[in-house]
Amino acid sequence: MVGSSHEALHRIFQKEPGLLISALQKVLSVPFPTPHDFAAMNVDLTEIEPIERRVDTLLRAETDEGAYLLVVESQGKPDERKRGSWPYYLSYLYEKYRCEPVLIVVTQSSATARWAAEPIHLGVRGMPSLTVRPFVLGPDNVPLIATRQEAERDVPLAVLSAMTHGRGRQAPAILESLAAALRTIDRDSAAALVQFVDSCLTDPQAQRMWRDLMTAMQYFWRHPLAEEVREEGREQGREQGREEGRVADRAEMILHILEWRGISVPDAVRERVVSCSDLDQLTTWSQRAVHATTAEGLFADPTG
Repeated sequence: MVGSSHEALHRIFQKEPGLLISALQKVLSVPFPTPHDFAAMNVDLTEIEPIERRVDTLLRAETDEGAYLLVVESQGKPDERKRGSWPYYLSYLYEKYRCEPVLIVVTQSSATARWAAEPIHLGVRGMPSLTVRPFVLGPDNVPLIATRQEAERDVPLAVLSAMTHGRGRQAPAILESLAAALRTIDRDSAAALVQFVDSCLTDPQAQRMWRDLMTAMQYFWRHPLAEEVREEGREQGREQGREEGRVADRAEMILHILEWRGISVPDAVRERVVSCSDLDQLTTWSQRAVHATTAEGLFADPTG
């Protein structure tokens, strides 16, 4: 399992290398040639002990213009040591493989993104001998994908959107849209992508909502993360039949969405949701919960 947001933010590109090219071309407007093949490479750049240097993810992309080495670094916060290690990585890789290295930094923090995007100049001030300009993917330039249609058009990019924007008031719409889009791809791929998102959701309420969605829709029922979710369900006393369990999970998810969005839930609304046993009706209410401005808006007929 992916155990942290740091791992997830770079390992997503090991699972979906095409997403990295899409991000370069569409998000960062880099005229990068479209590869016809990828190969994962050894991330260990150590030459001699005791100095050890490792990149997070390293991919070799074969294009009609030649091979490129894609260096992906997951960055949680500014770290001035990277001002020395990143130029080293690129120089070492070029010397060893004689391929053009490309540095891509991925972060969930806008402040870290601004720091990472600053060019690194080494040498005489104003006339550097070496300049490194990292490409940065973060919440300020990764598209915010909050509709099902957008998510279905590019599921990997929707996953990256959830990983970088999975907090705040937009999170319910982002996660709900992605959950629906995951139905359109094979279950094994969906299970892996689910784990990447789960590892990056640092907001406990967002993670709870995501796990509620995944449990209700059973995308990854045989995945290790599903065992963790089921264990949580058992601890909360939800040892009901499969159908009853889906109903209970959906009702709880609706209330979680409203409460997380800061919408007060009167007892009458809570009782109506919890007592409902119609899964289709609960599904409709869960979709309305993402956009409703009041708890009573769950029950409003949009055509009325």
